[in-house]
Amino acid sequence: MKILITGINGFVGQHLANYISSKKEVKVFGLDFRKTTLQRANLLNYEADLMNTDQIKQAITAIQPDGIFHLAARTSVPDSYTNQTATLMTNIVGTMNLLDAVRAANVSACRIVIACSSDQYGRVLPEELPIKETQPFRPLTPYAVSKIGQEMVAYQYFLSYGLQTIRIRAFNHTGPGQMPDFVCPAFAKQIAEIGKKNQEPQIRVGNLDTRRDFTDVRDMVAGYWLAFETGDPGEVYNICSGQSYSINEILLMLLAMTSEKIDIAPDPNRTRPVDVPILIGDYGKFKAKTGWEPRIPFHQTLQDLLDFYRQL
Repeated sequence: MKILITGINGFVGQHLANYISSKKEVKVFGLDFRKTTLQRANLLNYEADLMNTDQIKQAITAIQPDGIFHLAARTSVPDSYTNQTATLMTNIVGTMNLLDAVRAANVSACRIVIACSSDQYGRVLPEELPIKETQPFRPLTPYAVSKIGQEMVAYQYFLSYGLQTIRIRAFNHTGPGQMPDFVCPAFAKQIAEIGKKNQEPQIRVGNLDTRRDFTDVRDMVAGYWLAFETGDPGEVYNICSGQSYSINEILLMLLAMTSEKIDIAPDPNRTRPVDVPILIGDYGKFKAKTGWEPRIPFHQTLQDLLDFYRQL
């Protein structure tokens, strides 16, 4: 079986590649605009930009994949405010280019898992929690708009052309290897640097009141694989933990993992123009279909993330 992962050099892409590569009789291909840093005997990487239709078509035609995990995207919410056009083009038009390449390569039986986002839900009322897949979109960020567009392209190609797209609305996920552009690794990296005496004993923070539903990235990629194996084409599924933590609670959990005395300092540069107050997901539909449940406790996820930065 030939499996292609777009965005294989990213945080989730590397975890997914490691997860799938351990399976017998599976050949993993990567597609990224950078050379892969992953070194495995059964991994072959293609350098291609989603905005370059010729490169994408050549790669899909050469690989003839049985399955695709489409992870490549611009994923930074703050960046989406300053680079709105690039975010929309990469996430929406890039997805369209990929699906057109699948059609052109005559691999329409290929199952395609599309990594969408819980950020699409945006403003959710308290009485609408936990969030089900039927929840209407009220996007609050350019990134959210781009992911809604991506998802609708995937759904339209299922309806119009019969492509076997399966949409996953992934809630927040973190774990070892995540770069400090996101809140959990930002905290973990600062604590690790303080422990190494590379930073003054002060953590700079943004809004600590928002609440998020976090899943360990290793549970997330296991869910992606189950979606590929047993998900219904044309359907959409939440993958989440069903629990929420405030950013302040996460910070306190990480601080409890160090003996250092650390001050907390507000940083206006870490505050977004608008923040979704709370996101808690309902993964009941996905569990009923695949049997998936989160297995790694969040405390362990944070410990592994902190250990990752301590070892750098």
